This record gives sequence, structure tokens and C-alpha cells, in this order.
Amino acid sequence: MKKTALITGILGQDGPYLAKLLLEKDYKVYGLMRRYSKPNFEHLDYLGITDKVDFVEGDLADEASLINVVKSIRPQEVYNLAAQSFVGASWEQAKITTEINAVGVLYLLNAIKFFSPTAKFYQASTSEMFGLANDDGYQDENTCFHPRSPYGVSKVYAHWMTVNFRESYNLFAVSGILFNHESPIRGIQFVTRKITDGVAKIKTGKATELRLGALEPKRDWGFAGDYVEAMWMMLQQDEPDDYVIATGQTHSVQEFVELAFKSAGLDDWKKYVKNDPRFKRPAEVPHLCGRADKARQKLGWSPKVSFEELVKMMVEADIKRHEMGSR
Repeated sequence: MKKTALITGILGQDGPYLAKLLLEKDYKVYGLMRRYSKPNFEHLDYLGITDKVDFVEGDLADEASLINVVKSIRPQEVYNLAAQSFVGASWEQAKITTEINAVGVLYLLNAIKFFSPTAKFYQASTSEMFGLANDDGYQDENTCFHPRSPYGVSKVYAHWMTVNFRESYNLFAVSGILFNHESPIRGIQFVTRKITDGVAKIKTGKATELRLGALEPKRDWGFAGDYVEAMWMMLQQDEPDDYVIATGQTHSVQEFVELAFKSAGLDDWKKYVKNDPRFKRPAEVPHLCGRADKARQKLGWSPKVSFEELVKMMVEADIKRHEMGSR
């Protein structure tokens, strides 16, 4: 009999990659969607799995809808990937960020506790929870949190609520503290995709410049397709636990820019990139780099796609989109 899995955030970046992985493992996959007049299946279409996912309606801001979904499906695994995940917007939209990213997780955990208590639950935590907590230059499961955005704060709440339900109600509930992970279906508002899409526009003659904020911040960037494998691995363990998922390598935004232009055959990136103060954040996180030793040792997980391969993959996909007349 097939295992059943419920994925929230099915229309985002990680949801489609995770759904593809689970379908390959012969799961029955349900994707939670808010009610849309015209839902955007672009990312699922990109991976060729739209017609293989069963969609159910629900909203993390509506506890009753989550109860109805969990009660009717009784999933064996629940992956909570839904969030207001754009850090920059969280200052202007702090309330909705909190309602979805924090309180919504409480609603979902309660629904599981009452109506599917044997389900295994995965919470998408984030390196943004660490913020300024730099320690020796790396962050792992023992690093203290010091979030620097409403987004990071909301994720800290959800992380500790997941731990609390695990300890209070003996739920199999885990958090994956994932560092930055990208792909050709990353949202266009995120800086990595903004860069690769901007480079593609310049390459195809649709633009002459790329406007960006700070180039100094450094991040630990990996491939989303690799990281969803770690999510699944966490729920296959005998005991629930939390894991940092990262490459252990850090690169600046400027390095990403340089490599993106190089991948497109455009060497003089400075000729095209313009600084725009509108993109400066009220509080920046200068450096994030993860130590994923625990995931390597206990899960047997390690990243497969290198930073250089990731950037090249994204640039080539965006050039192809623009050559075909779409974004």
C-alpha cells in the first residue's frame, strides 16, 4: 500500500522538488493549496508532475481548513513548506508573516495531534533564524538563534513549537534548518533568481542593466533538489531530531553575480550591475555558513550539486526561458 504524504507550499520552490522525489518513491502525494481563481502550476509543470499530485484546499491561516484536510487524508507524512518566505517583504508584512509562518504551524501541529497523531511531521526551519549568531564562523544545531527580520523571528517560533510538540505529545516532529537553497524555479523576487534572470535578459537583449542592493553579504548556497532529499531522510529515522542542512561553503552575492555573468559569456559584470539603495534591508545578516556534520553522519546526506553547477544551471534555464519568450 502506498504511503501518503501531505505537502504544504506545493506551488513554491521546494514543494515541486519534494513531490517529484516522493512520487518516484511511489508515494501518494497531496498538495495543499489556498483557493485561487487561477492557480499557478508553473513550477510543477517545469518538473512534469502537475497531473500526478492530488490537490486539496486549505490555508495555514485557517485552522479549520487544516483540521478538515488532515482529518480527511490522515497522511503518514506531513511536510510543512508553506510560508511567507521573502525576507525583504517581512518588515512591511510582519503580521501576515507571523500568522502564516508561526501561528499557522501551531494550527497544523494541533490538527496532526488530534486527527493523525502517528503522522511524521517536517517543519521547514531556516538559517535566517541564526542571524548574527556567528560563533566560530559556522552555525549548527547548537548555535543560538539571533534572527534579524520578522521572517526569522516567525521561523524561530515555529521551530520551538515543533520541538515543544515533540517533547510534550511524543509526536514525530522534526525541523530541517536549511541554509539557502536555489534552483531554476526559485521565485523571481529572490536575489539569486533575480540575478540569473537579469543576466539572461541582458544576454538575450531584453535589458541593459541589473539593479541590486548590497553585494557583500555571504551565504551558504545549495541546490533545492539536494535539500529535499534531506527532508525525506529525516522522516525515515527511528527517532525524531533536528538537522542543519548546508554545503559548508560560503560565497558573497558578488561572487554569485560574477559567476552568473561568466556562465552567460558576459565577462565585464561591472558594466551592467547598478547599486540601488531601495533594496537595502533595515537589518542585514552579513554571513551565514552551515555545518551539516550531523546530517552527514546520521542521515548519510551530502550535497551533490556544486555552487558553480548551481549558478550555471539557473542561468542556462533563464536564458532558455527568454529565448522561448517567457520569464
